Amino acid sequence: METRFSISQIKLFESLSAEIIYEMNQVLNDSNLIMKPKNYIIQTPVHEKNGLFFIISGKVRFYKTNPAGKEYTVCILDDGGVFGEVESFSLGNKGTYVETMEGTMFYRMPNEHFELLITKYPELSLPFLTEISRRLRLQDELVEKLVFRDLRGKVLYFLNRLSNKFGVEEDGYQKIDIPLTHQELANMIGATREAVSLILQELSNEGILKTSRKMIMIHIEKAMKELT
Repeated sequence: METRFSISQIKLFESLSAEIIYEMNQVLNDSNLIMKPKNYIIQTPVHEKNGLFFIISGKVRFYKTNPAGKEYTVCILDDGGVFGEVESFSLGNKGTYVETMEGTMFYRMPNEHFELLITKYPELSLPFLTEISRRLRLQDELVEKLVFRDLRGKVLYFLNRLSNKFGVEEDGYQKIDIPLTHQELANMIGATREAVSLILQELSNEGILKTSRKMIMIHIEKAMKELT
């Protein structure tokens, strides 16, 4: 199978030299290309994956569970996203479940290959350190919002976060451009589907949201008045 993907297409690596890009591309050959269907569990907290994963197309969700079995989404990555664990550092998915939200294609760079590259090119660590810091800030904010806000606030916060990443503007609203059922949203914030459905209906009645089957649009200006 022939692919035209280059590591330079990932925003995180835009500043790397052509020499580093070339060597990374040599590792990401078709023998390391992986395709998985929707709802495939790539990793569990018990069976963690070593190596780096570069998403070519699709979306993956990272989540944790509490003792009662409720799921809490940590983050969602799509095209160009990078995740994984290597000896040098972790990109924040240690101890989490990693699941595809749709059919997903990605490359895997084995740990030993990455360690050889970062030894040869120490500057390769800089974009990863920047990304780790960014994710830590987002996760700290997420924990704060999910702990201290009521369910309405949690729903608005998470939808706003999704719209920032996947939103498409339509008539003053941001359409969240991923299929999202009430149950999937409930899983993301650790609530029941029934409770989330009531909140969504309430927000819809107030004009803050527009909802239909697997589609949610959020009025950013109205939502931000409540979130600030």
